[in-house]
Amino acid sequence: MRLYLTRCAIALCCLSNSLALAEEAADPFGTKAMLPLRPALRAGGAAGDPCAATMPGGALNLPDVVNLALCNNPQTREVWASSRVQAAQVGVSKAGYLPSLSLGASGERNWTGALTNVNKHNVGLNLSYLLYDFGTRAANLENTRQLLAAAFSTQDSTVQSVFLSAVQSFYQTGAAIAALDAARESERAAKESFAAAQARYQAGSATPADKLSAQTAYSQATLNRITAEGSMKNAKGSLASLLGLDANQNVALADTGSTASPRNASLVRSPQEGAANSTENETLRTFERDVGALIEEARQHRPDLQAAAAQLKAAEAGADAARAASKPSVSLTASANQSSSAGIASQGSSVGVSISVPLFSGYAPTYRIHAAEAQVETQKARLQGLRLKVALDVWTAYQNLITATQSLRTTADLLGSAEQSERVALGRYKAGMGNILDVLNAQSALASARQQRIQSTFNWNVSRATLAQAMGNLDADVLQALPDQKAEQKGLQ
Repeated sequence: MRLYLTRCAIALCCLSNSLALAEEAADPFGTKAMLPLRPALRAGGAAGDPCAATMPGGALNLPDVVNLALCNNPQTREVWASSRVQAAQVGVSKAGYLPSLSLGASGERNWTGALTNVNKHNVGLNLSYLLYDFGTRAANLENTRQLLAAAFSTQDSTVQSVFLSAVQSFYQTGAAIAALDAARESERAAKESFAAAQARYQAGSATPADKLSAQTAYSQATLNRITAEGSMKNAKGSLASLLGLDANQNVALADTGSTASPRNASLVRSPQEGAANSTENETLRTFERDVGALIEEARQHRPDLQAAAAQLKAAEAGADAARAASKPSVSLTASANQSSSAGIASQGSSVGVSISVPLFSGYAPTYRIHAAEAQVETQKARLQGLRLKVALDVWTAYQNLITATQSLRTTADLLGSAEQSERVALGRYKAGMGNILDVLNAQSALASARQQRIQSTFNWNVSRATLAQAMGNLDADVLQALPDQKAEQKGLQ
């Protein structure tokens, strides 16, 4: 008897493990085909896995930075895994439409007296198939499908957020590098002024106050350069972290001189016109005339709004499932078994239909329905709040872009006049016709103009990407029109 039970247990364990391995590898409901692509930058519909490539060996351009961020950032990896989890839940819900089959075996030895014992064993096969449940399975399946749609939209929203963060970090790092270059140029000019003041002082044509003022300005320029170096290193650390790297790893940015000037690029890719470019003024007039249409267009494309709509549908399906759970269910049952007791074998089988009618469960189903209905109201309020937020995001991003565009034009004029003023003031001082205060004021104004030009260029680039993200169409096509921050700043020195 003991040997029989041991053999039965081993056989059942082996069968169970084999079936479990087969089920783990199988995908009969095609849930893997439901999954979205792994977050990555796919320009022009390129095939293959963009994340399969290793870290680029050279300097990184803007598409490189965005792709590395999408592939390696923990946020995108997390939402992609969440999508796979939710796709598997759809398979779990579909499994409710299939019958369940189980195999069982038992054995026992009974003693009825000092020397009398009876051996019994039983092997049985049981089948159960739910025929009708008043919509519970259908509601659960709809719930998981909508949650899967919400997971997809949440992934898109996270991808757009990381995409924008990568663009911002790229330009922020480029602006920090340009600011350091400008600070070094200001330090060089201050050193030149100090040398000129010292030479005139030694020649007897300048006062000690001129020399001290120039020396103070030179020390201040050095301090500004040291501060700019620290800001640049912090910006590089933030960029490395965004790319999924340790902050102490150096990230080199490409310096290409073939990019378009921001003043000649279009403001944003219009959703109505696709990738077609227009002039700056034409785009501005279109936005001023159709800002309401842009808001409605954004409401059609924003993935976070789509996720909220799917969450609402999932909550409604959950409420339907809660109501159906308190209704009867009809199932088909079948069983076959073979037993042996005291050497006498017997066999039996049965087929039947069972009806389960819940009568009273302590009011738990009632409160589950109340909770599900309240969840529907919660999702409706959240959806309405997001609709308002989308309108505000588009409006704010549009206004920021207009401001950044106007600032970009003004800082170009400011920088030109400041450069000319500094050259004139320094030339006059070297010729003995001006005073040191005029030179220092001109150099201070030039340093400020350089910093404002760098900041306005950064604001313009980021504002374009922010508006595209607010519209829900921040993708690889937008990068084709974004100029390189470092290349733009080369002409400012």
